[in-house]
Amino acid sequence: MRIRDWDTNLKLRLGGETAFNVIFWTFFPFLSIYFTNAFGKGWTGMLLVLSQLLSVLANLIGGYCADRFGRKRMMVFAASGQAFGYALFACAASPWVNLHAPAFAGFTLASFFGALYWPASQAMVADVVDEKHQSSVFAIFYTASNMAVVVGPLLGSFLYKDNPYAVLAAAAVICAAIALVMRGRLSETRPAHVADRYKTASGAPWYAAVTAQLRDYRVIAADRVFLLFSIAGVLLAQTFMQLDLLFPVFLKETVPLSTLFSYRGWDLTLTGQQLFGLIVSENGLFVALFTVIVTKWMTKYRDRIVFIGGALFYALGMIMFCNMSTFWGFTAAIAVFTLAELMSAGPQQAFVARLAPEEMRGQYFAAASLRFTLGRTIAPMSIPLTGMLGFKWTFAALALLAVLSAVIYNAMFNKLEEAPRRPEGKPRRAKPKPEIDLK
Repeated sequence: MRIRDWDTNLKLRLGGETAFNVIFWTFFPFLSIYFTNAFGKGWTGMLLVLSQLLSVLANLIGGYCADRFGRKRMMVFAASGQAFGYALFACAASPWVNLHAPAFAGFTLASFFGALYWPASQAMVADVVDEKHQSSVFAIFYTASNMAVVVGPLLGSFLYKDNPYAVLAAAAVICAAIALVMRGRLSETRPAHVADRYKTASGAPWYAAVTAQLRDYRVIAADRVFLLFSIAGVLLAQTFMQLDLLFPVFLKETVPLSTLFSYRGWDLTLTGQQLFGLIVSENGLFVALFTVIVTKWMTKYRDRIVFIGGALFYALGMIMFCNMSTFWGFTAAIAVFTLAELMSAGPQQAFVARLAPEEMRGQYFAAASLRFTLGRTIAPMSIPLTGMLGFKWTFAALALLAVLSAVIYNAMFNKLEEAPRRPEGKPRRAKPKPEIDLK
């Protein structure tokens, strides 16, 4: 599905969200340094965990509100909240104010509203895109966000250090502009019968909505297929989240110098830390170049093959990475690692869209994102694990978790094929993946 054939809502969002992602990645990689200098390592860790927990809560609330109040309303509200949070952060971080606590409060508010935005954003794609095109649309959004990961830090290395408050102020302005454009140009995509389902009876107490929300998430938890999908996702997250955790530590401690090029008496060598920066850039470049191609390729295969294959490629990438010692060897490993990433990106989001009942799309996307949140919480344990097992066995354990996730995916699809038609009020099962003619 070509971008020019997209719904206007998606075109507006692609442009606005890409602009915001670029400015976000201009300052985000440097925030840990800012907060560490402000609060120290111990307090910074605790505060960031608290911020993450609030984002989890916001994500679940955002899923329910996207279904109850509408996609457009929640996206405009969340973008406005992000603008306020970044404006507060910018003011507090300016040299004229320089107050660290309000700066962290601004960051936390922006993160909270960002988590509110995500479920409505994903549900809107499922509302307006046919099932056979959903993987490619999700993949294009994923490509745009990864292009920002490549461009943003490069800009930040020049702009953020000397003018952090100016970059944060730019983020606030962009968020406010996105909110204004969405308010004026976006159309609501929530189906009418979904709106009727979430109307609270006249005179009902305030806690009726909370009770309804808990009941709906209980239904999601009772969906065995979705539960297996989430468990496999948490296990698989232990591999791809190591790109920012275990990989830099491994390269720093095991690769003192690596020769990139050698010609006669001249050679170009990199330290382990420099090599890591280059590897991350390669990952971002591969994602930007090949996401749409790989996603289109994956549509030729059944979801079972794609999910299991992606998990096994992650396992292979982990094993390859810990057995390499040269730049070209690490490039081969990161190529396999990135292929696994691209196999999973669009198809998994499309799978959630097919799995979710129409009246609960926002909540399903919110609950699905917990596999990343929980994975991000557990993933740092790999670093102390290297002290007990060493790098080789730690990488082997992570590869084993990826293989285990492949086993769970297989069990999930077995369960999916056994599932009877859903009774009224129960979550539906994902429809069989349609055959797509790519010619």
